[in-house]
Amino acid sequence: MTKINKVIISFLLLVCLTGCFEEETAQEEIIRPIQWIKVVSSDLRQERRISGIVKAAEKAELSFEVSGKISAVNVKLGDSFKQGDILAQLDSNSYNLNSKAANAQLKQANSALVEARNEFNRKSSLLKKGWVSQSAYDDAKASLEAAKSSVDVAKVQLDLSKKDLGDTAIRAPYDGTVVQRFIEPSQQIAAGQACFEVEGKKGFEISILVPETILENLNKETNYTVSFPAVPDLRIKAKITEIGAQAEAANAFPVTLSIEEQNTQLRAGMSAEVDLTFSGKGIITGHEGSSIQVPPTALLTGEEENVYVFVYDENTSSVQKRKVLPENIIGNTVYITQGLKSGDIIATAGVVYLHDGQKVRLLNQGPAVFNE
Repeated sequence: MTKINKVIISFLLLVCLTGCFEEETAQEEIIRPIQWIKVVSSDLRQERRISGIVKAAEKAELSFEVSGKISAVNVKLGDSFKQGDILAQLDSNSYNLNSKAANAQLKQANSALVEARNEFNRKSSLLKKGWVSQSAYDDAKASLEAAKSSVDVAKVQLDLSKKDLGDTAIRAPYDGTVVQRFIEPSQQIAAGQACFEVEGKKGFEISILVPETILENLNKETNYTVSFPAVPDLRIKAKITEIGAQAEAANAFPVTLSIEEQNTQLRAGMSAEVDLTFSGKGIITGHEGSSIQVPPTALLTGEEENVYVFVYDENTSSVQKRKVLPENIIGNTVYITQGLKSGDIIATAGVVYLHDGQKVRLLNQGPAVFNE
């Protein structure tokens, strides 16, 4: 056998082997595994996150109802107290003297009343006998009425003086804590001037301003989720307790939420973020009613801003590219109102690597249901 024949035979063998290898490779189709969910329908939801402030459920500014010089301040910033405790005291000497003077005036008025009543009784008896004139009787009667009025006035003056004496002390309206203190001993202070800011022990509430456009969607029976930037891992539930009747800044209404579970990490004045979630209309088309919830990773953006998902066909074990309409996005949930129905199985990851009609297999066993 010549060298040329050997080369030809070797070439033909190589061609045959290559052809067989390519034919075998073409016949082996790669089946891609996909992550998936079976979708279900639910009400279309909207969500608005509104910032607010943590406030004490019980909070008050305390002041004296009378003026004077402060003789004692019994609490410091951060101190706790019990209901009825005296937090601060004014110098009460002048109010004691006023009370004594009012008491003396009442005694004097009572004495004058006794004398006027005796005189009236005497004149009344003499009038019946014709020994005094009618005018003398009338004068005695008028003096008696004046004496009675004087006693009434003296009693009021005594009550006022006692009240003023009692108002020389600030007493705690409930169990609580001092959060601000504005006074010092020996300070001269006016009636109504703020002395303390105190908080009670009934926990905290959240104060927010809600736009008028969503006010009608609020529900006092709904538990809303509240988060706190200062405490990233804390999520608590709160219910609406008050809705203001008059708008404040930018046509927003004041709303108060009561915290269901109190937490020691909370402090008055902290920022809070309330997620107001409610059934509503779609943002794109105004759709109302049911929708399909899917994760954002299931969506594929196409030409002209169209959005698609890959729906699994159990009969052919392949995925079909289907156009859908995302209506709302809340957190990690996209609400689809067109293109999907309850029970559809869709791919949820790696959708950029899929194509229409591609053979796939489902990862894991049993259907996973996405319905937050």
